[in-house]
Amino acid sequence: MDSSLYAIIGLLIGVGAGIIIGRFLLRKLFKAQENSAQNKAKLILKDAENNAEILKKNKLLEAKERFLQMKAEHEQEVNTKNNTLNQRENSFKQKEQSVNQRLENLTRKENEIDNVRKNLERQTEIVTKKQEDVDSLKNQHVQQLETIAGLSADEARSQLIENLKDDARSKAMAQIKDIVDEAKLTATKEAKKIVIQTIQRTATESAIENTVSIFNIENDEIKGRIIGREGRNIRALEAATGIEIIVDDTPEAIILSGFDPVRREIARLAMHRLVTDGRIHPARIEEVVAKTKKQIEEEIVEIGERTVIDLGINGLHPELIRMVGRMRYRSSYGQNLLQHSREVANFCATMAAELGLNVKLAKRAGLLHDIGKVPDDNPELPHAILGMQLAEKYKEHPEVCNAIGAHHDEIEMTSMLSPIIQVCDAISGARPGARREVVESYIKRLKELEELALSYPGVEKTFAIQAGRELRVVVESEKISDAESEILAADISNRIQTEMTYPGQIKVTVIRETRSVAFAK
Repeated sequence: MDSSLYAIIGLLIGVGAGIIIGRFLLRKLFKAQENSAQNKAKLILKDAENNAEILKKNKLLEAKERFLQMKAEHEQEVNTKNNTLNQRENSFKQKEQSVNQRLENLTRKENEIDNVRKNLERQTEIVTKKQEDVDSLKNQHVQQLETIAGLSADEARSQLIENLKDDARSKAMAQIKDIVDEAKLTATKEAKKIVIQTIQRTATESAIENTVSIFNIENDEIKGRIIGREGRNIRALEAATGIEIIVDDTPEAIILSGFDPVRREIARLAMHRLVTDGRIHPARIEEVVAKTKKQIEEEIVEIGERTVIDLGINGLHPELIRMVGRMRYRSSYGQNLLQHSREVANFCATMAAELGLNVKLAKRAGLLHDIGKVPDDNPELPHAILGMQLAEKYKEHPEVCNAIGAHHDEIEMTSMLSPIIQVCDAISGARPGARREVVESYIKRLKELEELALSYPGVEKTFAIQAGRELRVVVESEKISDAESEILAADISNRIQTEMTYPGQIKVTVIRETRSVAFAK
């Protein structure tokens, strides 16, 4: 028991002694580490001081170099400015010397001028004195003549002037009368000669335009295919072309009726393609009609180009060439507009050659004089003024523009071409068989009928058919409903009654068609 107690006490004493020794050793270790850290810190501080000193020296060196560089630049700039100032100073000195020299020259010239002026004054005095002597002698001579003649100088002068005036007036009046009579006789003969030669040298033909085209077919079986099941094909054709297609008992013929020659030609060519191809149904009809319209536009340009080549006209604007081609499908009082314009161009060339004027300009003005009848928009302007505006727009010669605008006296004539165009237009239109007034008024009424319906919003196309007894109006299904279609038909018919003059009655048909289209890809 006692030995165990002693062992425990010894152990505790050993543990305590170990703890004390351990704490001593740890304190000593910590002290050593602290001294080492202090030494390292001192070294770091010393290095930092050294580096700072080095940086300071470097910055000072850089600052000195920068200062020296700026000083050198400043000195260079100062030198440059000094040189510039010296140059300007030298220039001013040179200018000053030049000015002084000029002043000396001016002073010298002024002195010379003064001397010349003085000499002139002396010479003037001498001349004045001599003139006075001459006038005195002249007056004495005149007084002697007046004494001898018994008349004063003014009275004798007046009598002489009056006698000369009367003699000159009588001779001038007689000569003027002879010149005027001769000019009238010559002018009348020459004018008749030129007009007669112009008419004789140009071959013309009578008006043959009408409102009906005949489409010939091989057999009557094709009529049924053109009509289609329940008439759907013929309705599609009429809707696409705006032409009334008459299929009756006439053997091997289908009648295409419409006042617009372009539409009739499109319908005729489209039917020819459909019959040749054999596939006749509404979708194919619309496709063929669209292709035919494109072909007609190309053909119009070709006709215009061929016309200007035939007439020898160069440099015409492409849009004017297209309008010339469209003349082929326009008529004026039943007279084909292109044929009429070609006639007028040839007439003008003949007259201009006889009168010694510019033949090319005359031919150009003759071809374009009715170009204002071609545009489809047809504004509220006389066709001569509209044609002049188109010619000015496409940079035609001012004399050509004036001749176009003045050929119906809407504007004043300013060149010799203008009366020639007016005369040639009258020659072409006034000859027997050239025009038919009734056809022109009829076509004008049908155009007004279509334009009236086309003025309503939502209307896509309008067609006057059956000689103007029916007006078909195609509307856009997205903008016009079925109920609105009925109202539109009533409105159009009321406007026709109040605004237009027409024989019989006109049937207004509003067509609204809904199409659903989808594509399989």
